[in-house]
Amino acid sequence: MAVVWLVVGVVLLFAELRHLAFYLLFVGAGCLAAAAVALAAPSAIGAQAAVAVAIAAVGVTAVRPAMSRAFHRHQGGQVARGVHGGLVGQEALTLDVVGSLHERGHVRLGGERWLAVSGAGEPIAAGTPVVVTSVEGTTLTVWPTGTSLPGSSGPAAGELPLPPHEGPGDGADGSRT
Repeated sequence: MAVVWLVVGVVLLFAELRHLAFYLLFVGAGCLAAAAVALAAPSAIGAQAAVAVAIAAVGVTAVRPAMSRAFHRHQGGQVARGVHGGLVGQEALTLDVVGSLHERGHVRLGGERWLAVSGAGEPIAAGTPVVVTSVEGTTLTVWPTGTSLPGSSGPAAGELPLPPHEGPGDGADGSRT
């Protein structure tokens, strides 16, 4: 049983390297601790599971928040104020090809990996700097930086292109500017 705990723990640690959300790190650490218990008491499967769950729970609830804050501060990330309002206007980098709603890709924003779709209607290549124009659930709509909406003269310097469903003066509270 120790080998199973060890393999699962290592796989979870490698998966954490891909996502950097700091959840799998602690579950993987719990599995490695359970492997150590399995070496000492091979028949105590309940104790092994209890150690795995306890280590994962303590790590996720007590250590993860501090690690996330330190990681985002180190990477230059920032905590957004409210999901929708805080992410719109933020710059991100495409990690793979970002296409239409049926061809979602991923972007890196604030040290995290997000699902994304192209607001421009055309695929955006990996490694392209983009700006977030809207958020729907956990999917960001992004535009390549330095481009404008089709049929428009383009945004003014420093101004963001608005997605087709939003216009000037159509605030969230219904007010006109």
